[in-house]
Amino acid sequence: MRVHPGPADMKSSQLLERYADLAADADRAFRNAAERHPEAVRCGPGCADCCHAFFGLFLVEAVFIKEWFDDLPRKKRRAALARGDRADRIYRKLASRALENGVSREVSGEFLARERIRCPLLDDRLECILYPHRPVTCRVYGIPTSIRGQRRVCGKSGFHKVKDFPAFDLDRVHRDLFLLSRELLERAGRRDLDRASLLISVSKAIRTPVGELISPPAP
Repeated sequence: MRVHPGPADMKSSQLLERYADLAADADRAFRNAAERHPEAVRCGPGCADCCHAFFGLFLVEAVFIKEWFDDLPRKKRRAALARGDRADRIYRKLASRALENGVSREVSGEFLARERIRCPLLDDRLECILYPHRPVTCRVYGIPTSIRGQRRVCGKSGFHKVKDFPAFDLDRVHRDLFLLSRELLERAGRRDLDRASLLISVSKAIRTPVGELISPPAP
């Protein structure tokens, strides 16, 4: 993995190790679910349902993704950037339609999450081009998760029949990602630490230089 100069310096800091711990926890939760209920975990090659679910990245995730994305071959990067442009156009249309239909900005994110927007990292073979380095959300899709106290399961899984299986606490992970993002801003000398709560689309993460993700140019 190439180390980019500047305030991120993800590889040489403990931030990367702590982020990797979160990803490892998610992987363990997934393996545990697959071992205990193999009939319910139906993820496999060619299943890309979760890769069409709109979601955002915390800053620390966006920087991590960008670091690995820049090491991909140019052809793969160009194709992903083109898919990102298409995803952005679809997002803008859906967001506009949501507001026209009276969906407030506060809940439009939930509205958009129900729509299918292809992740730019999903190639034409239905494979993630950054699969080993995918976000935590992607690692636990397919097993029960808990968000804001609500249990959620993939519609393609068999967990709707397994009521007593513990859900993976995404709220806790989101809190940890927020704190890591805040620390990343602090280390970069930023004062706008509230930006740690803002989510970044995958398309923006892969097209924006690391330095601008952390210290965006003044408007």
